[in-house]
Amino acid sequence: MQIQNILIIGSGAMGAQIGMVCALAGYRTTLQDVSGEALEQALKQLEARMSRDVEKGRRTRAEADDALGRLSFTTLLPDAAAWADLVIEAATEKLHIKQEVFRTLDAHAPAHAILTTNSSTYGSSKVAEVTGRAEKVCNLHFFNPALVMACVEVVRHEQTSDETVQTVMDLARSLGKEPVLLNREIPGFVANRLMGAIRDEALRLYADGIASYEDIDTAARTALGHPMGPFELMDLVGLDVSYLIRQATYEETGDENELPHPELARLYRAGNYGKKTGEGWYRYTADGAKTPKTLKTAAR
Repeated sequence: MQIQNILIIGSGAMGAQIGMVCALAGYRTTLQDVSGEALEQALKQLEARMSRDVEKGRRTRAEADDALGRLSFTTLLPDAAAWADLVIEAATEKLHIKQEVFRTLDAHAPAHAILTTNSSTYGSSKVAEVTGRAEKVCNLHFFNPALVMACVEVVRHEQTSDETVQTVMDLARSLGKEPVLLNREIPGFVANRLMGAIRDEALRLYADGIASYEDIDTAARTALGHPMGPFELMDLVGLDVSYLIRQATYEETGDENELPHPELARLYRAGNYGKKTGEGWYRYTADGAKTPKTLKTAAR
């Protein structure tokens, strides 16, 4: 099928950037959110991001303006769903919310529309089961920041059709991404399971007093060649996101080893979510610059 119109559900950091990726690739794209204020903030952030890209020579002013012109914003999910050829749900990682979204999408999206979820916690079978089009549902998981990261994971469930998989894989390539296909569902998928193992070991090293989180980040960058360390990455993604993913994975598996690490839970309960709140493992200035909370913080 030919995809022309894409609907993004959720205008947070991931949803907004996914929408911009789609608009830059030439698709008419709608960002939907229950909060009009969140949509306004998303537009401001995307305009600022495009202006920085133009200043740095990454794209022309005309390219940026054309892409922004292909974006529209709404709080009305049924109306937005009515014209969508493909939907990417990027709402909060809470299953009951996602299922309610997919019920609405199934009721209002055209029969041909493919419904995808950006979730890296829940396999799409969990939302497909509340629709009447399970064969047209799969995961399409982007990585943060979606405007930069090339990888996307496409995860099929038992009822996902080959046609749906092919269409979504082709779409991902048209967005300039390199899709990775998972033939069956597994919590965390591929990349997050690999990164999760690194993150969990980093948290153990810190909590056991082996090294400061700053030095662990330095080792990941300078010895392993990672663009940022695990603590820096948690701050970028959002400690709330990391916490909720672990909590949701535990609820899925019942394995207490999947529970959020106590140090992660401590920051989450304090409302220190990372860069988005100005403080997480590190502190952040208004312009996003990162500073350690203390010099070579010793683990307790």
